[in-house]
Amino acid sequence: MTQNGIPVGRALRTSNRGFVIGCSVMQPDIPAFGSFVRAQGHTPDSVIYGLVYEVAMEDDPMARSLILADPLQRETILDQQNNRQVIEVSVLAVGYRADDHIVHRIPAHPPVTMNRLYRCEPDEVVAFTQRFDYFRLVLSAPEVPADDLLTASLLAAAGARPTQEREQFLLAAGRELARLLGGDPLRLDGLLRQLGTW
Repeated sequence: MTQNGIPVGRALRTSNRGFVIGCSVMQPDIPAFGSFVRAQGHTPDSVIYGLVYEVAMEDDPMARSLILADPLQRETILDQQNNRQVIEVSVLAVGYRADDHIVHRIPAHPPVTMNRLYRCEPDEVVAFTQRFDYFRLVLSAPEVPADDLLTASLLAAAGARPTQEREQFLLAAGRELARLLGGDPLRLDGLLRQLGTW
């Protein structure tokens, strides 16, 4: 599989439900909460799609010692911030590509550790969100802030579309949410309100 775009990190821990990637603080294009990303699966021609649900900055053991030092040299602070910290990006797997078809389902296999993670290009986001089958995966994921994540992903997907298509896309997404969450009006209302702020 040919990868397009700038890689943003490498897989550290993986499962078929999701994965964590590590990237440098100085990385110019760290994926934001709700971003669509992709990673190579366990074979060279497989692609796994995911949504970023957490971005955490990890320290190294030296940072704990440095915090107690007083005064700290500016060069030491910059070295710690720019060269030693690692950002961990947690991703919920929401689909994969099989035989040139996008499938909204948990993949059978996770990415291999050290595989690169890429931000999805706008055309990939549009292709992935032609259908809303991935909503169930997000809404039922216990380890993520599901409602906020789904809202952020829909706003990102709307932003990937031409301006004249964005409102219709969000209306269609709202109708699908109403179908899925008809028995939970409070949750549905919260989601629709968040979408309405766009």
